Amino acid sequence: MNSVLHATLPVIMNERLARDTYRLRLATPELARAIRPGQFVMLRPAHGTDPLLGRPFALYDTMLDAQGEPTAVDIVYLVVGKATGLLAELKAGDEVSAWGPLGNGFPTLSNVETVGLVAGGIGQTPFLAYLRELLGTRGYGGRPARKGAERVVLYYGVRSADLAAGVEDFRAAGAEVHLASDDGSLGFHGFVTQLLQRDWVGVPPSGDSSAANRLKAGLQHLVGCGPEPMLRALNRLARAESIPCHVSLETPMACGVGICFSCVTAVQTAEGMDYRRVCMEGPVFDSACLAWESKSTY
Repeated sequence: MNSVLHATLPVIMNERLARDTYRLRLATPELARAIRPGQFVMLRPAHGTDPLLGRPFALYDTMLDAQGEPTAVDIVYLVVGKATGLLAELKAGDEVSAWGPLGNGFPTLSNVETVGLVAGGIGQTPFLAYLRELLGTRGYGGRPARKGAERVVLYYGVRSADLAAGVEDFRAAGAEVHLASDDGSLGFHGFVTQLLQRDWVGVPPSGDSSAANRLKAGLQHLVGCGPEPMLRALNRLARAESIPCHVSLETPMACGVGICFSCVTAVQTAEGMDYRRVCMEGPVFDSACLAWESKSTY
């Protein structure tokens, strides 16, 4: 893992993207050069002690200067409590305390025809940088740009249309985007995994079997991020279709650097069930290695 930067960073921009959802841009060339898609940073207000602990936020993207050098990082977050509420109040020139890059990143893929990115809730946030990396349009963490997939499809589900954030960013970056909402106000009416199953491995619409078979044959890797019930369903789908699948867990964390062991998750090993720290050995795991049966039942 890269050495961890711990610094007070100035805010460049903090803009609203959707309901209760914001994009925070921080000036930090050192972090922007080091961080990779799938890694995260811990953030907390630079001043005061409430809240005392930081919160983990995935890399959304890095910003480049006129010479193509990384100079800033973008974080997209949803306001859900005191810490994120304070972040939403930040303005250009304010400061946050940050440490990172933390965790591992998404897998480096090669010669893949089609990758499916599956996001639920705020789970789309780690995927923009990974999309660019997969399509070979950007390199991250000091690595040169290298194409890993011919085609990337984003399946993105939200509770309602006003919570969908960054959709046009993904389209502009080259993803095919398919949307779902719990209330039917955006795209498919239902869960995003139901949409994925219908489009990729389910019963095709009448008269469209050749197109469905072509899509199914082209899907070679799934990557998910979102609530645990969604990831559980995605894992079942991947296992049923024998498709490799990685997931980024949204486990709450206290320190982010492996000291407190508050973010452990159950895994299957050759010796039986064990535990791994999501902040260190994750947040990205091969879904087949996670002990899903030991997790909460929904």
